Amino acid sequence: MGHAPDFETVVERHRREIQVHCYRMLGSLSDAEDLAQETFLRAWKARDRFEGRASVRTWLYRIATNACLDVLARRPRRVLPDQLGPAGEPAGPISAVDLPWLEPYPDRLLDEAGPDAAVVERETIELAYLAAVQYLPPRQRAALVLRDVLGWSAKETADLLETSVASANSALQRARATLRERLPARRAEWTAGDPTAGETALLKRFIAAYEQGDPQAVARLLHEDARAVMPPYDLWFASAAAIVHALSLSLDPASPHCVGRFRMRATRANRQPAVATWLRHPGADEYRWFGVSLLTIEHGLITDLAAFESVPAAAWGLPEIWREG
Repeated sequence: MGHAPDFETVVERHRREIQVHCYRMLGSLSDAEDLAQETFLRAWKARDRFEGRASVRTWLYRIATNACLDVLARRPRRVLPDQLGPAGEPAGPISAVDLPWLEPYPDRLLDEAGPDAAVVERETIELAYLAAVQYLPPRQRAALVLRDVLGWSAKETADLLETSVASANSALQRARATLRERLPARRAEWTAGDPTAGETALLKRFIAAYEQGDPQAVARLLHEDARAVMPPYDLWFASAAAIVHALSLSLDPASPHCVGRFRMRATRANRQPAVATWLRHPGADEYRWFGVSLLTIEHGLITDLAAFESVPAAAWGLPEIWREG
């Protein structure tokens, strides 16, 4: 694999799944892009030492995992607002907070990750899973991803972590215990796989309600205990009533807190239904990129809403400015 054309072929074959692996470890699309590039740079520098005792894919995963562990050793975990403090109540303008926020990952990129379904299956890429993984110390996180996502053996995992099989197994068991505590109890009931007809209809109603500036129409789509987080704001809501109150302040043109009018398009992220959003501020003449919101749907109602304002439109293959038609 020492010749540049051969190496470039290998890179392209594995680039996206290595990026997904780094995302799962780090919880950040931007960091994952950087670490995937770092992985292939390290691999290029070490190409003459590759002995072929393991597959090239396994070798790249080893390099990527170690690169992620290096980053995790010096950076705080990524968070969502509901991990920082109790829910609040809407009370007008809020300010962004500069924290290492968890980021979503577009399905359009997951679809490029290759034929191994385990790499991108919803159970280990959905937002709730990524949020729970952030609570794990780096080595527990690596043990969990290597064993439960990639299907590595205990010995392979121990070799990478430079520890004993017993220690690697102990790290895995502690990681699994933390996830059981952190993951939603009814997670298995969430809509999974390709969008259902009911999910598609709900998304259409959700988009219409927002575009028409109708908080009460949104309310009819929410579970009474629905939760909403909005990175980069640390304020979050723990009921449909609080969410609708906030929308009443921000969507009403007569309100001093009105943010403007929205245009939306259905999309998907982290194997979940989502909407891409453009916003026209009061007095503005065009709709500009606003962000992406991920929805969790259970029994035909939205139970969780995560709105991310700081994600780039390019990652979703979408324009910065909304064009009608």
